[in-house]
Amino acid sequence: MLWDELKSLDSQNPVLKKVGADSGNFPKARHVMPMGSQEKAADPEQFFAWAKKHSYDEYLVEYKLDGASLELQYENGNLVRAVTRGDGTIGDDITVNAKKMRGVLQMLKGENSSSFTGGVRGEVIMTHSTHKKFFSDKANCRNAANGLMKRKDGEGAEHLELICYDALSTDGKNPFSDEEEKIEWLVKNGFTTVPLYIAKNPEDVVNYRAEIMEKRASLEYDIDGLVVKERAIDFADASRARPERQIAFKFSLEEAVSVVREVEWSESGATYTPVAIFDPVELAGTTVRRASLANPETLRKLGVKIGSHVVVVKRGEIIPKIERVVKENLSSQNESSAQKEIEFPKKCASCGTALSDTPARLYCPNKNCPKRILHQIFKWIECADIRDLGDATVNELFAAKKINSISSIYDLTEEILAPFFLDEKSIAEKKESLAAKKVLASIKLHSRLSLAQFVAGFDIEGIGEVMVQKIVDGGYDTLEKILSANSEDIEKIYGFAEISAENFVAGVSENSEEMRSLVEKKIIVIEAAAGGALAGKSFCFTGELSTMKRAEAESLVKKSGGAVKSSVTKDLSFLVTNDTQSGSGKNAKAAKFGIPIINEEEFLAMLK
Repeated sequence: MLWDELKSLDSQNPVLKKVGADSGNFPKARHVMPMGSQEKAADPEQFFAWAKKHSYDEYLVEYKLDGASLELQYENGNLVRAVTRGDGTIGDDITVNAKKMRGVLQMLKGENSSSFTGGVRGEVIMTHSTHKKFFSDKANCRNAANGLMKRKDGEGAEHLELICYDALSTDGKNPFSDEEEKIEWLVKNGFTTVPLYIAKNPEDVVNYRAEIMEKRASLEYDIDGLVVKERAIDFADASRARPERQIAFKFSLEEAVSVVREVEWSESGATYTPVAIFDPVELAGTTVRRASLANPETLRKLGVKIGSHVVVVKRGEIIPKIERVVKENLSSQNESSAQKEIEFPKKCASCGTALSDTPARLYCPNKNCPKRILHQIFKWIECADIRDLGDATVNELFAAKKINSISSIYDLTEEILAPFFLDEKSIAEKKESLAAKKVLASIKLHSRLSLAQFVAGFDIEGIGEVMVQKIVDGGYDTLEKILSANSEDIEKIYGFAEISAENFVAGVSENSEEMRSLVEKKIIVIEAAAGGALAGKSFCFTGELSTMKRAEAESLVKKSGGAVKSSVTKDLSFLVTNDTQSGSGKNAKAAKFGIPIINEEEFLAMLK
């Protein structure tokens, strides 16, 4: 991540071309072939961007070994020295140690190879079985291999192995004409080599990468990506400190390949969301078994089936996501034939109405669906911040048919509520319910809402308070303006696209009668945000506050005309935390964007 950030800030920075340096324990030697670092792609998007500039008839793909580079130098077919990568030009001469390693040939075996003078490049690796048997105290195979290959006494070098992938004749008489022939020549001479795959196009490379990601754990040695190059050997490009015509297509620690075993349908209000359940994989330090497929359109575009091999990603996000399906021809025939189509629910589990299957969502279209109404009531209570009306009480009131809409919340009386808080004896004795009084007071206290709170409370699919605020900021700052807007108007607002705009307009239209009724009867008063102490400013809270809960602070912001954000974005006005020197992710991101980080005392002062 740091490398990519530096590259975006200063693409010519010398650090990007620097390789490193060796210890002073061995004599130095100059390389006979360049050993610079490669251009890197961390994900398919970056690879496709590179491939767009480097269009080849075919792409030769090899494993990128995760070990330590070594160059074997030969004169007339005989090994004269073995040199580490060093700074890319000069490295350590570790010939004595290298001769103990498996895969290091002291004499070339191939036909007509006795005249070869030049270099052979490979990677010194330690196998997983060797690491487990002899060096389990070391963090990983790479660290163990690096330490052993440079031991002054050479002890343990016999546990290492060299796998080769490059060669160059220094007298200009190369016994091969292209990259494929180069690998064949290495094999004929007795070297252990990396597998070679010939891809037809960039998409083929990406699919092959996904396949290797899946096989990676079963390999006997570590690889951290693929090397992609053209068939022709480009000596001029290879001599650069950082070759441009080949690229290291890295694996991400936040990507894994798994197999979909089933799909569950998560029900939230009217919407049915597909959730894939797959074989457990490790992603960014956590075990992941499930990921949302978002909606029917996403599911169909991806082509996910039961039994599909899928790439799961978690790039800095908390929620995992299925990014793509590995092509079936890369899986075994048996697995491909065993795949099954995903079965979609046909009827609403609550009211039995036939579900509407649109590209954006699978949902119950029945406005009077009990589950849909209950979900909307909960959404309203959340947006209006009526905290004393708890979930259990709402469920009981709904089951007893005492509430059946947003408006019915405001018809509640102490007489209706009391039985839900008092036992039969207390009711018979006509005792007052303090809990019922508290709930009514809370409902009355939260009858003045911002326009964004009011509209978001109607539970329109995919539209929360932040999205409604964008509409308000876009000039639709009264209820009548929002009710009169069409999807083309909303689509022009930042953050909206065709589907989200259509969802919003349809949702507003469906609830317009109740919206108008609540306002016209003055059950709800919509407050204008303009003029508040925090008007035009946005706040994000992190960590604990001393004088209030975070929800209370957020409520104060809204009442003062400001906006609340759950994460740090470039347009955030202030990050509020009592640990302003913390190294947390939010603090670091705010510092990066130049966003002021203030404490609770400073925040309260702004309210005044």
